Amino acid sequence: MKPIVIAIDGHSSTGKSTVAKKLAKELQYKYVDTGAMYRAVTLFAMRNNWLQNAEVDESKLVENLPSIEINFEYNPEAGTNDVILNGENVENEIRAMEVSENVSSVAKIDKVREKLVQTQKQLGEEKGIVMDGRDIGTVVFPNAELKIFMTASADIRAQRRYNELKEKGEDITFEEILKNVKHRDHIDTNRENSPLIQAEDAIKIDNSHLSQEEQFETIMHLVRERVEA
Repeated sequence: MKPIVIAIDGHSSTGKSTVAKKLAKELQYKYVDTGAMYRAVTLFAMRNNWLQNAEVDESKLVENLPSIEINFEYNPEAGTNDVILNGENVENEIRAMEVSENVSSVAKIDKVREKLVQTQKQLGEEKGIVMDGRDIGTVVFPNAELKIFMTASADIRAQRRYNELKEKGEDITFEEILKNVKHRDHIDTNRENSPLIQAEDAIKIDNSHLSQEEQFETIMHLVRERVEA
């Protein structure tokens, strides 16, 4: 079967990463969570006190972008790739609510996007890759053989995120999560550079009432149509 590029875009907390990881494992493709890359830059800014309450010291962050190195390291226990920031495994830290509250403010900075998009394009040069994010099918891989746009209602996405964080022991309310989900949607869809939009040739999947298995099988059917063509 010929290797292809699978681009998965969509709103926050739609399960993009979950299905992308499963696809990559099934197909033995590389998997890249681009959202995790933006989270790593966000964490870097927070650690240096250049980001507080969604207010970014953009000049300081941009000035120090060359000192940020982001890699992915295979985690045999989880069967996935962990995010490595300047040699440190930050997979757990970047998933914290505080990072979630600030990541959209960092992701809208043009120079940040330029740096990470360049890295993402390089990762997909040899195909055989599954990548998820906000602008994969529109900016990173506009010629991807398969483009998926995932969505779900804000309430359902907030509930999923709430359940996930509560399982990790975080002290958070559903109302806080819902507010964050709506806020991120607004920033993601209204930023000037690479806003979250559905590519014209992307296939929209509303998974509000789909199980993970149903969604996976739907996408695998689309994959098979393309790799066997």
